[in-house]
Amino acid sequence: MIQKRIAQWALMAIAVPVAAAGARQLSRKMEARRGPSRVSRLLAKGADKLRPQKSKRRRFW
Repeated sequence: MIQKRIAQWALMAIAVPVAAAGARQLSRKMEARRGPSRVSRLLAKGADKLRPQKSKRRRFW
């Protein structure tokens, strides 16, 4: 049971950020070669959904 949780944590902590970084890098390389396209924008949006870039902290008070 505990091994399953550790495996899930490892997946979320390591694999998802690596996949997002790979998608973002691929998107940038595609745009550098051929210019913006639907596929490169889709890759960038997918990477942002998985792992958003740092943004400003919002204050509620």
